Amino acid sequence: MATTSVVFGGAGFIGSHLCQALLKRGDNVICADNLVTGTVDNIRPFLQYENFKYLRLDINDAFDLEDFPELSGFNLEGNGVQEIYNLACPNVPKDFEKLKEMTLLSNSLGVINTLEIAAKYKAKYFFASSSVVYGGTEDQAILVSENDFGAVDTMSPRAAYEEGKRFAESLVVNYGGLYGFEVHIGRIFRTFGPRMGVGFGHLIPDVIQNAINHKDVVLYGSRESVSSFIYIDDIISGIISTMNKADYQLPVNLGSPNAYRLVDVINLILSLTDSHSKLKVEPPLPFMKQQPVPDLSLVRSKIGWFPVIDFRVGLMKTIEDTRSKMGLIKFESK
Repeated sequence: MATTSVVFGGAGFIGSHLCQALLKRGDNVICADNLVTGTVDNIRPFLQYENFKYLRLDINDAFDLEDFPELSGFNLEGNGVQEIYNLACPNVPKDFEKLKEMTLLSNSLGVINTLEIAAKYKAKYFFASSSVVYGGTEDQAILVSENDFGAVDTMSPRAAYEEGKRFAESLVVNYGGLYGFEVHIGRIFRTFGPRMGVGFGHLIPDVIQNAINHKDVVLYGSRESVSSFIYIDDIISGIISTMNKADYQLPVNLGSPNAYRLVDVINLILSLTDSHSKLKVEPPLPFMKQQPVPDLSLVRSKIGWFPVIDFRVGLMKTIEDTRSKMGLIKFESK
């Protein structure tokens, strides 16, 4: 019998790539998304498959998967659900204030609603947490391990997301213990790749689009600011590897251990796109902090995972995807 997997937030950037990987594995995939930050375009190629079903669903509203007639072919009442991946939470820096209430709900009530589904079916559960649980510094990148508890300001403008993720982790661990199902938590660091939303305030996709259009690109903050970046395919393999490790259920870092100066990343993109854009440095936006860099010692030893895709290769793939969407590259079928 095929595994039935649910991906909450499945029409988003990471979620759609995860749906694709699970389909390739042969799962029956239920993709649930309210399309606030996700888009049907991300999952359109999958809609033709019988083992893929999309539900326009908000996890902050009470729901029962067995109430959806489009899922009748999966026979959830008899076969149940085996795996649940929760990636549903707004992550749009430029629209953060507008989506603050939804962010609060998604990290609390929404997580509870998805955990109730896991409890009902005794399904394995993966929660997409974030590097923000470690807090941040004003001036330098720090290396963080899973044993670092961080320091998040509960009153900060970003607390709905940062403290929300910390609270959500506690919900996941406690629900799994109380109701006897397997839980996993991945603290995801800065990720990039095809299908990442443009214009949301994420550095790499915004710089690529401006570079291709020869428009000025802006670095908010210092020329010495650094960050780690991991390509989407590595994150997907990390998520699936973490879910498959039944004998380890504590949080793990999923990211790249390599730190790059943001100004160097921008200049590399300008070079790879043969862009005439100019780089402007402006003061940091409110709530911006130096992001940490992950120590991967634990996930490497306990899960057996480590990123393998070269940063430059990932950038070139992302640039190629952006150009194709802008009609600048024509692909020939083989």
